[in-house]
Amino acid sequence: LQLDTGSSDLWVASGQSISNSKASVCLSPFQKPYLILCRVSRTTSPYYGIGWAYGNINQAPVSFAGFTVQSQAYLLASQSQNPISSYGAVGIFGLGFDSLSSIDAAVNSSTSSSQGNAWGRSFLSNAFATDTSSPNFISFVLERDGDPDENGDVQGTFTIGEYASQYAAVANSPAIPTWPENSPKRWSVLLDNFYVGGVSQTLLSSVVGVPDGKVVILLDSGTSYSYASTDIVQAMYGGIKGASFSGGTWSVPCDAEVDVTDSLAHSGQPFPMHPLDIVSPSVSDPTQCVGTFLAQSLSVGGGEFDWLIGDNVLRSLYSVYDFGDYDSSGNIGNPYIKLLALTNATEASADFHTVRGGNANGTLSASGVNGVALNSSTAVPSTSTASPSSASSKASSIGATSDQSSLDKLLDYMPAILGILGLNSLLLLSLSICAALFFIRRRSNKSKKGVRG
Repeated sequence: LQLDTGSSDLWVASGQSISNSKASVCLSPFQKPYLILCRVSRTTSPYYGIGWAYGNINQAPVSFAGFTVQSQAYLLASQSQNPISSYGAVGIFGLGFDSLSSIDAAVNSSTSSSQGNAWGRSFLSNAFATDTSSPNFISFVLERDGDPDENGDVQGTFTIGEYASQYAAVANSPAIPTWPENSPKRWSVLLDNFYVGGVSQTLLSSVVGVPDGKVVILLDSGTSYSYASTDIVQAMYGGIKGASFSGGTWSVPCDAEVDVTDSLAHSGQPFPMHPLDIVSPSVSDPTQCVGTFLAQSLSVGGGEFDWLIGDNVLRSLYSVYDFGDYDSSGNIGNPYIKLLALTNATEASADFHTVRGGNANGTLSASGVNGVALNSSTAVPSTSTASPSSASSKASSIGATSDQSSLDKLLDYMPAILGILGLNSLLLLSLSICAALFFIRRRSNKSKKGVRG
């Protein structure tokens, strides 16, 4: 099954229809990952947007990551169409809130169930309810294929209620509240800053109530790529030599490195992204790569968030999703997220060019560029050599380094520089001779005046 923080339902594909089930429901992302309740007849083959699953809601014992729920509601899909099947997955395990669950909504709308309406809740909701004294969070880190740094390979890990031992430092990270803070539907947070090549980009949100200069991003482990506004994606890829844009996707040379760092509200720290994840090799042309940030407006979320952040970003983070802490009275608090940066940008740059070729960008690190901290009020000097025609093009990086570019320009202007230096030397020599003659003439005049006296 695919673990998906962008949805809340558990469904498993089946080759046969199931009778005597609780209800019949169609789950359809309609532009992933928004699950929509679709009530249809059993003779209908629905197609809603990209990916869907149709079947009956059942109950069964479900065990996962050391937790067991004896009567967990799930969808046994007699029919389904989803990209996950192409890599061997047979269903989706939703890790979101009950408020986003189509199964729970279908159960809650039923008044005939003798078991009441609570049985449709998600697996995590049921698992955490069995022991309110234990931490009710999940954590995970995603593995990256093709990383040449064998000592730094990140192994994919998922936990419930405990931190992975090698990333236990995340406990000291600040809690990042969801947006909204109370009763959220999705794992959405505020983005404070977004840097491309060290240059802070302008952030504009279409979500009502969001503070100026911030955007709402949805963290979704069920999506491979990320979706952002056109101007942001343009800033990332538009200044790269040889880049082209078509159908919402940028194509760039594979050795073109893009430096990207973000900073979330209340986190107080930057999170560099690994450049291997920012462009992905094309299947048809090994020299060309596609940008993994796609230019697209996300309107399906009902204006609840601006960007969708997928696995290409999450691979650079150890992520903790906390559903809220219980107090002594058994009341649960607001959910929040904690993050730990896993990417050292300087090392990642070297790894990128080991795999893709070209030249490393220099000394970008998690603390900034060349030791200059990343913050909202300081535009950090870019280490890239993109076109100077616009701020967005300055922010993108291509294969050659800025030091080499500066040297080339210096050599081009060397004859003129030497000529200017020669002229300055001649002028200085002339002024010196004039001053000497003037001094000699003054001394001669003074001598003549003394004889007359």
